[in-house]
Amino acid sequence: MRCAQAGPDTGDLPQNRFFAEVYGELSTMARRLLGGRQRITIDTVALVHELYLKLKIPQGVHDRSAFMALAGKAMRHVLIDHVRQREAAKRGGGWVAVTLESRDLVAPEPGNPLDLISIERCIQLLETLDPAYVTLVECRFYAGMENEEIAQLLGVSVRTVQRDWRRARAFLQMHLNGEPE
Repeated sequence: MRCAQAGPDTGDLPQNRFFAEVYGELSTMARRLLGGRQRITIDTVALVHELYLKLKIPQGVHDRSAFMALAGKAMRHVLIDHVRQREAAKRGGGWVAVTLESRDLVAPEPGNPLDLISIERCIQLLETLDPAYVTLVECRFYAGMENEEIAQLLGVSVRTVQRDWRRARAFLQMHLNGEPE
């Protein structure tokens, strides 16, 4: 079994090179996503290392933005898998509270607590509407990317990213609040 850190013998792989370059950013992303959650049993380091193990980087990925988008998608799946495993072990326990505020999906604040499983269900519904919206949510919420970076990654204008984010966010808010479509 190979060690999960990028060393001289693994540095030629894009995944290892990118991972080593953005390890600090990934740790910050994980800390933001996990911030203040008492009922989740995974810590920042474990989340980042699980992300590394889950991350599959296609050969054509050579820039930071594309890597971060893939990292956001992988982090989403790691968190959801962790919460589902915990739920299977302890029915009713382990729900992870996050909030959805008018400007953005953010870490929990007092107010409207939601859980990652509910958000995941809404994201899956959103994917049936438009998979590009899911990529946008992953880039913003899970990878913490800015509109300009997302626009460059997707090959669209910043205005398009802003417009699509408003639509995706409205869809998620509507479904998270239990309102019919």
